[in-house]
Amino acid sequence: MSSKKTDNKNGSLKLVESARKVRERAYAPFSNFKVGAAVETADGEIFNGCNVESASYGLTVCAERVAIWKAVSEGKKKFKHIAVVADTEELTPPCGVCRQIIWEFCGDVPVTFANLKGKVETVQMKELLPRAFDMKFLK
Repeated sequence: MSSKKTDNKNGSLKLVESARKVRERAYAPFSNFKVGAAVETADGEIFNGCNVESASYGLTVCAERVAIWKAVSEGKKKFKHIAVVADTEELTPPCGVCRQIIWEFCGDVPVTFANLKGKVETVQMKELLPRAFDMKFLK
């Protein structure tokens, strides 16, 4: 995967900090893998989400989906950036399911991953999900 290092612009940093804070609210008693996400709408509003686990692992919901669905539930439909924060040495990108949801709801937005040690990277969504499936195939 090719990537572009972020130049730490205020927008990315603001989203990363928001995701870092909400990560602490994650409910991860089984994996102890806490993740926070923040999505920025086209009008500059930020919605946060954290992962929420279930004893029935298939019912677990990732932070990215929580953030996007919270925004959608508040009537937001246009997005310009998403950030994901996890406590890992190697930066953690969104899982496959979240990549699909990000593509469908946000399109080819910048996706910033960060860890708790200050490492940050930004890539375009199309790099994470090339040749994505979306509504154009359903026509």
